Formats: sequence, structure tokens, C-alpha cells
Amino acid sequence: MITVKNKNEVNKMRISNRVVGELLLNLEDLVKPGISTFELNEYAEEFIRKNGAQAAFKGYVMNGLNPFPAAICASVNSCIVHGIPSRKVILREGDIIGVDVGILKDGFYGDAARTYRVGGISPEGDELIKVTEKSFFRGISKAVAGARIGDISYAIGSFVKDNGYFVADNLTGHGIGRNLHEDPIIPNSGIEGRGPRLMPGMTLAIEPMVNIGTNRVKEIGWEFYVADDTLSAHYENTILITDGEPEILSIA
Repeated sequence: MITVKNKNEVNKMRISNRVVGELLLNLEDLVKPGISTFELNEYAEEFIRKNGAQAAFKGYVMNGLNPFPAAICASVNSCIVHGIPSRKVILREGDIIGVDVGILKDGFYGDAARTYRVGGISPEGDELIKVTEKSFFRGISKAVAGARIGDISYAIGSFVKDNGYFVADNLTGHGIGRNLHEDPIIPNSGIEGRGPRLMPGMTLAIEPMVNIGTNRVKEIGWEFYVADDTLSAHYENTILITDGEPEILSIA
């Protein structure tokens, strides 16, 4: 069931997502060669606690897997999403890393992701990150009351395709609110004019996941990788559908 938030609930969503946005902004300064993804996760856990929130991903259970063990997903290079932080994963010059953060505060969730450059990166990696971010903004340009989910999906997918990249198979955005994952599902490709109609008060986590070499993915436990081991990037924000332009909630 798709939920429409009232004014009080929207304000709580703003607060939760502001914490996420601030954390992602701070992590940008920490992502450097030589740091481990474990250390990034430690920082995130402490930041979330200091802001009176809970790490939404830690302990999350899905598809019969063991509970997710960390506060962030840290997905390096060909890892698309759900990368598990580890002391053994040390960032190197030229890597790219997608960091996804979810928190719960005062009964409402925040969720967003960024892909960071680790030092100087290749031109192809840099362009991938730029296209992924731009595809998000193409998507939310269609996120207006009266439009449909398929309008967002088509805007993202067509932009990615026109730039020679691929959206990752079967990985989608979602509604968000009192639950981390709510209806509707928001694919990163689709047909205009299809799907649920957008209404003011809907809160959506829109998240293009874009690959260089193929749309195909391979799963290893929690982690999703590009099937041909090329690079992948991830960009996500939680947005609010309004009577006018959409509001991005997860930017500090």
C-alpha cells in the first residue's frame, strides 16, 4: 500500500533525511586512499548515534540471508550495492565507492547514497559518476503530482541508455516512511504513463544504479556485482512529492 504523509510526518522525514545528508557530506572528506571501509562504517555508526538515530541497515534481514552486519553499504568499483564494510577492504587511489546510508529517527526513515572518487580516478569512472547523478535529476524532473512512476523510470533509463551505459537489472528505488522499504517500487527503466500515479505527500527513495559494461548482475550473498566486473555507480535521495517541484529531503 502506498502511504501519503501528513505535515507532521513530512517534518519527521525531513529531520531523518537531514541526518543522512549530513553524514554523506562528512564521509566525502573521509574517503581517501588508505582508509578501510570498516573505518568508514565506524564513523557512520558513531555519527548516527550522536544524532539520536538508529542505523537502519544494521540487522536488516532479507531473502533468508544473515542479518546485514553494518550501518552502511560500502560498494567498491564493480560492486553495485550492499557492499559489506571490512577491515580488509582498503581504498586505493583510482577506486570509486558507493556508500548507501539508512537511518531511523523518531519513527521515520531516511535513505540516500553517493558514489565517491578515491583520489584521482579514470576518465571513464568520472564520467560514470556524473551520468549516474544526472540520471537521478532527470528522473525527479518527472516526479510531480499527477505523473506516474513510469515517467520517472523512463526518464532515468532513457538518459542512461542514451549515454551508453546500463541500469542494473532488478535493482530499484522504493517508497519510504515508517518502513525503510514501502510501495511503490521505482524501477530505473520503464514506460511513460505506466504505474501508480504520484500524489503530494508521497515520499520516495529514487536511486539509479548504473553500470559501464552490462545490465547483468551477479549476487554473492548480500552483495551485487556487475556481471562483467566493470564499474558501477549509485546515487540516491529521498524526495517528497509536493503540489509543485519535488523536494529533496536527504541533502544537508
